Amino acid sequence: MTLAPSARPRNVRVDPPSSTRAPRLDWLLMLAVAGLLVVGSMLVWSATVNREDLTGGDPTAYLKRHLVNIAIGVVLGVMIIATDHRWVRILAPLVYLASVVGLGLVLVMGSTINGSRSWLMLGGMSVQPAEFAKLAVVIGMALLVAERTEGSWRQRDVRHLDVLGMLLLAGLPAVLILLQPDLGTMLVLSATVFGVVAISGAPRRWLVALAGGAVGGAVLAVQAGVLKEYQVDRFLAFTNPGLDPRGAGYNTEQARIAIGNGGVFGQGLFEGSQTQSGFVPEQHTDFIYTVAGEELGLVGSGIIIALLGLVLWRALTIAMRSDDLFGRLAAGGIAVWFGFQAFQNIGMSLGIMPVTGVPLPLVSYGGSSMFAGLMAIGLLQNIHLRTDRSMGVGAVRTRTPRSRF
Repeated sequence: MTLAPSARPRNVRVDPPSSTRAPRLDWLLMLAVAGLLVVGSMLVWSATVNREDLTGGDPTAYLKRHLVNIAIGVVLGVMIIATDHRWVRILAPLVYLASVVGLGLVLVMGSTINGSRSWLMLGGMSVQPAEFAKLAVVIGMALLVAERTEGSWRQRDVRHLDVLGMLLLAGLPAVLILLQPDLGTMLVLSATVFGVVAISGAPRRWLVALAGGAVGGAVLAVQAGVLKEYQVDRFLAFTNPGLDPRGAGYNTEQARIAIGNGGVFGQGLFEGSQTQSGFVPEQHTDFIYTVAGEELGLVGSGIIIALLGLVLWRALTIAMRSDDLFGRLAAGGIAVWFGFQAFQNIGMSLGIMPVTGVPLPLVSYGGSSMFAGLMAIGLLQNIHLRTDRSMGVGAVRTRTPRSRF
């Protein structure tokens, strides 16, 4: 029987199934990432263009390598975006296992750079497994809790056994990183683990215990001699910048001078006096933000912070919109990882954090850091696409009737 036009419901609209509407990428996230990659490439070029001791006479050597790293990272990220979410969860344990094996090999046959045994030389290419361990720990913890509690996690808190499992899973890579020792990565990993545990819904007493344990572990590490002398000196120089301006405090002192030279609009790209003279050590990696501060000024360096903030906002939005616990924890963990690492990197350039040697996500030169960062962006997009696809299936929306008055 056919209903008369006047008898048909007017206030119900059924969306077409998801097969008629392809899920869309988070373009705000993509634009922010693209902006960081472009700005980072220009800063790496400026920091190395006049450094013949690094480039061997080719002023674009580091720029070319940086662009190759970006290209490889983009391919890895696209592969993760295109991978079915079920395969992402299946491959998560393999990613974790590969990162642990890599960290173990570093202690056996790794190369020491800047006092830390953190690198593997593979066919003339240096790889830092600790960078991939950050992503591996995030997805490993997310998978562990999701497999145990998914389906009922909104009805109850994560149990003590779940928290212990997450800590044990993160503890093995953490110990291997501490043995290198790579203090900067250890700090970032600790903050990331704390963030994932907090997002999982663990009881507050666990968070208090983790914070207290971190402080106690740091004190114990110093007293036991786990940290090397130069790392302890960096902390002392942080507490007292004038203690050793030509030694442990040299990096921070030169970084402050460079950023102070920039003023509001900067001295101009390729025109920074400190940068082009090579006074700031590791300026294309750990201290890349000082190039922005000196040559692009407050405005340019502020744009970098704004772009990083946009990435964090989108990551947290993806986490909140995710319809499964794995996606929520993975996206939230990536947000904590990027946020703390960016704060640590920029903070040590400004003198408000100790020098620990961590790159600025998606900006600094470095293949391992770039690969891990873009793989994390790919995972965020994968979670976003899955959420967008599931929300479009059989969605029924009601429209509020218009008032007749």
